[in-house]
This record gives sequence, structure tokens and C-alpha cells, in this order.
Amino acid sequence: MTDATGTTRATVGIGGGAAGADEGPGGSTDMVLNIGPQHPATHGVLRLRLTLDGERISQAEPVVGYMHRGAEKLFEARDYRQIIVLANRHDWLSAFSNELGVVLAVERMLGMEVPERAVWLRTLLAELNRVLNHLMFLGSYPLELGGITPIFYAFTERESLQHVMEEVSGGRMHYMFNRVGGLKDELPAGWTGRAREAVAAVRGGMTRFDDLVLGNEVFRGRTRGVGVLEPGAVHAYGVSGPIARASGVDFDLRRDEPYLAYGELGDVLRVATRDAGDCLARFEVLLDQAKNSLDLADACLDRLAELPPGPVNQRLPKVLKAPEGATYAWTENPLGINGYYLVSKGEKTPYRLKLRSASFNNIQALGELLPGTLVADMVAILGSFFFVVGDIDK
Repeated sequence: MTDATGTTRATVGIGGGAAGADEGPGGSTDMVLNIGPQHPATHGVLRLRLTLDGERISQAEPVVGYMHRGAEKLFEARDYRQIIVLANRHDWLSAFSNELGVVLAVERMLGMEVPERAVWLRTLLAELNRVLNHLMFLGSYPLELGGITPIFYAFTERESLQHVMEEVSGGRMHYMFNRVGGLKDELPAGWTGRAREAVAAVRGGMTRFDDLVLGNEVFRGRTRGVGVLEPGAVHAYGVSGPIARASGVDFDLRRDEPYLAYGELGDVLRVATRDAGDCLARFEVLLDQAKNSLDLADACLDRLAELPPGPVNQRLPKVLKAPEGATYAWTENPLGINGYYLVSKGEKTPYRLKLRSASFNNIQALGELLPGTLVADMVAILGSFFFVVGDIDK
């Protein structure tokens, strides 16, 4: 295939669904390489269309939409109880945090106060869910660079937390534990003690990632100085979460616009940042953030032990209708800022519910970051962006 400049492009593919070779005569040859849409390096059905000059990437285009299921349109045909089941699935590693955005938006529209016990429980479970999310990437990222051992440790620690999350909610991945007005149920007897034990067990295992991964010269060689994302690109593309903070953008909604009980946890909450903006910095921020979430979980458990028994939800009418109007609720999800723009016409279903997912914005920066890098570094950069494809496509 020859373009208008006389440059011949040969298209090849890696991964299921990628295109075959197509090369024409004359001129210089650029290779168009399709990574995906089904390829081990892409965390799911993401497709990267790379134009190569030798082994160096000259152009990169993320091609998204292979998992798009029209969630925002489905929201309009479900009532405010039913949309929670749709909302918690776009980032399947952060289901509890996803639910929060919906219920906070509806509660704000209703002017509803949630019981104090439910506020602290939501904060606790959101931080446990954050650790579960981060552990997945702390294990899978070294795997993508050739180190298999860390993912076994990551899943060992995840299981400790999965047990307590499953016990309290009944769900292993999609918890469905948030409700408009609070939470679904009270805690099982003795659950807080078991949660403390799980937090302590995971904290004890986190040093493995310092020693096994950060202390590994091969890992540091593959990540230090690779894929540097400048603060200007962070702001231009709306990048958020650990990726933004690894580039020196010190912003975290839990501290800067507190919700739930975060306003009372300022002495425990530490926002991890780095200035390097490279793959190594992104991993370090993720690890520091997971450790701090364990500290926040302990602080929530301490506060819950001081609270008197009480309700964890509000009594709601059989048919729940939000008043006419609009509001925006955003939360600091594990992967970045998650926002819901809710428009109501006074009915039991939203007139419009727009989802702003973290991964969608974060992945767009690859179009600027990858050009000029080597193909061998592409996997390291892509893995350090800690995205979930469902969170991109919604």
C-alpha cells in the first residue's frame, strides 16, 4: 500500500483479529503493526495501530470500542436501584468504587443524609477494593516484563481480602453492596476482626514487591527512564490517578475535595507522587498507594469500633424518583477520576447518566507518548498505564 508521499506501508498483525501483510512496490517502507485486539500485552480487547520506522514507533493510535455495551443508554431504561448492577462492571477490578459514583449522585439529587455508620463502612470497603485493584497490577505488570513470581504473591494477598469482601457483600467481584441511602446489610458478626487480620496479613506481604520487583535490576532497567509522561500531557488528556501523580501532578479527590469520611482521615491519608513520570515511577506510586490504603482501612476499623450500633441505610419509598435537575458526582477510583453526570426529569429512571471513566482518558495519552519509543519498550509502557478495557469502552 503506497500513500500520497510515495511511502510504502506494509501492514502486519500480532494477536487475534489483526490484519495480514499488504506491501506495494517503490519508495521507503513503513510497517503498520496491529497489536491486538486480542493480545497478551493489551489487558483485553484493546487494539493499538502502530506505524513503525524500523524498530521505532513513529505513530500510535489506540483503537477502542471492542467491548462497548452501551451502558450509558442502558442506564436510561433502568431505575435507580437497577443501574447499580450496570455501573459496577465497567472496571471489574473496582466494582465497589464504581457503585459509589451512582449512589452519591442520586443521594445528592435527593438531598439525602446517609447514616454515619454507612459512611465509614463505605470508606473502609472502598479502600479494601482499592488494594484489590492495585494488587492485580502489581502482580501482572512484572509478568508482562518476564517475571512470573510476583503475580502468585499478588493473588495470595488478594485472596485474603477477597474472603472478607465476599463475606460482607455476598459477591466476589461485583459486590452490589451499595444502595441509595447506604448499604445493603449490616456486617456479619465478628467481621471487623477478620478484616483486621486480613489487612495485617496483606501489609506483611507487601514487602515482597519492594524486594522482588523494585529490587530487581532487570525490572529497573526495563522501566527507569522509559515512557516518560510530561505533566503537560497529563493535563491535556485529562489523565488522572496513579499515572498522573507519577508525573508530579499532585491531585487526589480524597484529599482535595473530600467525600465519604476522607475529610476526617487527613492525618492518615498520604498522596503518593513522583516527578520522573516514567514506568518505574508509576509502579512505585501504585505500590505506595496500596500501602496507604491499608493504613486507611485500619483507621476506618478503629472508627467503626467507637461508633454505637445503628442503621446502615435509609428507608426508601417503593418507587424512588429523583427530583428534576442535574448534578455531577466524582470519586477517586483506584485507576483515577470516575464521574457521573446525572440529569433527571423527575422520573424513576435517569433522563441521562453520563459516565466519565478513568481508563478512557488515560489511554488516549498513548498517542502522544509512544511515538519515538522502541517497540520493545511499548509493552513496558502499555503495562504501566494500569487500565481495564471495560473501563475504556464502557
